[in-house]
This record gives sequence, structure tokens and C-alpha cells, in this order.
Amino acid sequence: MSAYNFSNKKILITGGLGFIGSNLAARLVELGADVTLVDSLIPEYGGNVFNISEIKDKVKVNISDVRDAHSMQNLVKDKDYLFNLAGQTSHLDSMQDPNTDLEINCRAQLSILESCRKHNSDIKIIFASTRQIYGKPERLPVDESHLLRPTDVNGINKMAGEWYHILYNNVYGIRSCALRLTNTYGPRMRVKDARQTFLGIWIKLVLEGKPFDVWGGAQLRDFTYVDDAVEACLLAATSEKANGKVFNLGGCEVISLKDLADLLVAANGKGTFNAREFPAERKRIDIGDYYADDRLIRSELNWSPQVNIQKGLAKTLEYYRKHIEHYL
Repeated sequence: MSAYNFSNKKILITGGLGFIGSNLAARLVELGADVTLVDSLIPEYGGNVFNISEIKDKVKVNISDVRDAHSMQNLVKDKDYLFNLAGQTSHLDSMQDPNTDLEINCRAQLSILESCRKHNSDIKIIFASTRQIYGKPERLPVDESHLLRPTDVNGINKMAGEWYHILYNNVYGIRSCALRLTNTYGPRMRVKDARQTFLGIWIKLVLEGKPFDVWGGAQLRDFTYVDDAVEACLLAATSEKANGKVFNLGGCEVISLKDLADLLVAANGKGTFNAREFPAERKRIDIGDYYADDRLIRSELNWSPQVNIQKGLAKTLEYYRKHIEHYL
């Protein structure tokens, strides 16, 4: 059991009805925290009221948008921790509608930090960043000193959002750190389309007995099960050593997409997939192989992933077999 104490701590989670936010909320309720969730519930973004069905009487929910500065000013007051997870995550959407991506992943982040600076400078902020900001890796595994060279609008705006947090830590002393998440998966993720992760749509199709498409297939990736990502958030929140730093998250193993597809079919007991060439619009923003060097968070915060891909896929499939109708 990790050495942290969230009992009676006041927590704000942006994107709190989303995938990682709702899993984090459930864990914090278990730890005795006073949890407030803020979510815009914009249909394209991952928020889902069913995600908190088991804890809905134990959390406060505020339906508002992180772009609403007035709302955020009131929400950050008197909070001990802010887990800043709200974001637009679709890489294709960011290319088709770059201004909305800019508003949510960049301008709103600056606005949230200004609210904290003016109304609660003692808060500690954990920002959910992404491995996408590295772009196409020059070397593997990718450590935190790797050049940042995003391949899409989403990556550029997430990079700016991350660095605003580090800047406010360094200049204003608002304790902030960032976790560069890799492919996070597990219960409560969006599965009706590929906006959040391709693995979501694979799971939906395999459970429906339909073939799913694997583009390329040789690309190597690492995957973080959501419980492990939540644990990293909690450790980063309660460690003063994390302030002003960025940390990569990784997984238990590195796997090709083709092997991942085989594992998913095996975990489900049946299923088929089609190996396909990349469509042109995706090929332009694909990064090839990526897996993280996560030694920094292992050594500084004593974090390590506990759930391997076989176990994680089994737990995820079990969840959606019970609850798939709430995610379609």
C-alpha cells in the first residue's frame, strides 16, 4: 500500500466524468477524499455519467466547461489538489478543427492556472500530458530529455498546456507537475469510436463478434492500465519531489499492434481482425514505434506498472461484457 493520505482532502478533477478522471475519482472516494468533478459532457469528448454510477452519491458533479473562466475561479477555491485531466484527445479532430483544440488544450489551461494564481496559489496541480508531444522518436526507449516535435495540432497544444503548468510552478510557485501518458486503457474508456484510443474500438468490435482493423501492425507500443495511471497521479500529487517535473509513464511490456490484436482475440476467446495499410490522412501523422523510458518516475516516485497487458485486457473485456450498452 502506498504511503499517501487523501482523507478529507478537497479534490477537483477536470474531465472528471471521463475515462481516467472517473477511475481516479473512485480511488479517491475509497481513500476518504472530498471529490468534486467538473466535466463539460460535450458528446465528442469521453465524459459519461455512467462512469460514476457506483460513486455518484459520494462526489459532487459540476457540469461546466474548463473554457469558462468564471466557473473555474469558483471551483479551484479551497481545493488541496487539482487533477487537470480535461482535454480534447482526438488527433484527427485537432487537424480538422484546430481552433477548438487550441481553446481546450491551450487557452483553457492558461485560464485555469490564472484562476489558481489569483484564487488558490496553495493548490497542487497534476496535469495529464501525452507522449504524443515527442512526435516520431529519434531513439527508443524515449526518455524525458528527447526532443519535443509534435506531428499534429493536438500535440502542439498539449505541449503548450504542459509547459504553462511548469512555468507557473517555476515563476509563481504554484506546485505543478505533468505526467506524459502513453496508451492508457481499461474500464470506462470510450469504446464507441477511435477518438480516445484505437483499442477502444477494437474492444467494442471484438465483443460484437465483428472483425476490427489493424493498421500497419508492426508498430511497437507500450500500454498503461488505468489503475497504474491513477496510482501515478496519486504519487505525483503527494510528492514534493514531483514539483516542476515531467514524467513519462510506461507499461509492463512493449508489444506490436499485431501481437496486441492476437492477445485481445485470445483474451476474448474468439474474434478476427484485418491487417490493413494506413489510410493517407493517418499515415501523415503516424509516429511509427514508440515506447517510454519511465525510469525517472520509477526512481523519483517509486512508481511501477503492476497490471500486464494480458491481465489488463481480461479485466477490460469483463467490464464491457457487463456494461457495453452504456458506452454505445
